[in-house]
Amino acid sequence: MDDMTQQNRPHQGQPVLIAGEPIEQAKAAMIMLHGRGASPEDILGLTTEIHQPGFVYLAPQAADYTWYPYSFLSPIEKNEPGLSSALTVITDLLAHLDASGISAERTILLGFSQGACLSLEFAARNARRYGGVAGLSGGLIGPDGIDRNYAGSLANTPVFLGCSDRDQHIPKERVDLSAQVFEKLGAAVTERIYPRMGHTINEDEITFVIEMMKGLLVV
Repeated sequence: MDDMTQQNRPHQGQPVLIAGEPIEQAKAAMIMLHGRGASPEDILGLTTEIHQPGFVYLAPQAADYTWYPYSFLSPIEKNEPGLSSALTVITDLLAHLDASGISAERTILLGFSQGACLSLEFAARNARRYGGVAGLSGGLIGPDGIDRNYAGSLANTPVFLGCSDRDQHIPKERVDLSAQVFEKLGAAVTERIYPRMGHTINEDEITFVIEMMKGLLVV
């Protein structure tokens, strides 16, 4: 990849860590997106608590450990080309899983913080049935007041939004708006706001994600 292409597609060619079942044996998958300044190893650490037999976990790495440079509330063009490149990473991973026999309907998109924002924005822009979407401390990307008329239907995809009521990075109002948008897109939305929680993941969120995963393993 030449220097200009690398600048325009910063996240293409970055490592993807894989854990859990071998892809060819897995029944379901989870694409796990780390937060700003974190790593694939960090988000894969969550599998020690949520792991379910039959799942393969794919955790891509952002270039310089950041999916896009500015706040997720900034004008979208300010976060380009990082944002588009990051969304393409998810597209490519879904295509890889599909070619390996695991459809989007059996794949959960999960992210924390910046990774949560990315997961949610991808699902809204690419509405279809997924195995699930879990945005842990995140919301849809872009400033207030922009057009949120995303096309398509999520066809009753389970979507979970969990966040503190006073998160220093994620305004509660953006989580509320995201829930409304996903409901309009036909998702089965669960929004949980936790009083006085920090910018972290709690046991209730972990329990919900586990139940979402178990739903994909029912024969």
